[in-house]
Amino acid sequence: MLLTFNQVLFLILTVAAAVLVVFLVLFLAQLRRTAREAEKSFQDLQLVLHKLEKIEDKLDRRLDEAGVIIDSTRKTLSGLSELSMFMTTRLVRPASRFWPVLFPLLRFGWQLMKKRKERKNVG
Repeated sequence: MLLTFNQVLFLILTVAAAVLVVFLVLFLAQLRRTAREAEKSFQDLQLVLHKLEKIEDKLDRRLDEAGVIIDSTRKTLSGLSELSMFMTTRLVRPASRFWPVLFPLLRFGWQLMKKRKERKNVG
């Protein structure tokens, strides 16, 4: 029995449609599994983002504390620089003319104190 051209064409189209339907069903099944996995990944991502928000809040608080510490340190260093400026301009420079006399006297006094300690330790 010979097949006509229309019958052969109908047979080819039927086989092609069946193959296409099988691939379409497999593709949709895979797409559904991928969608489930993506949903799980998004849930995990939401958990991670929530944890990151907590970490960001902690860092913000710590940075605020660090800013307060830096400000107080800056004020302290400013005060120390003013104090050192005062010491050099009001005390050290005017007293510098006495240093050639003051250093030998201090060294002599230090040696006397060392000798007293040695006598107390020996005796």
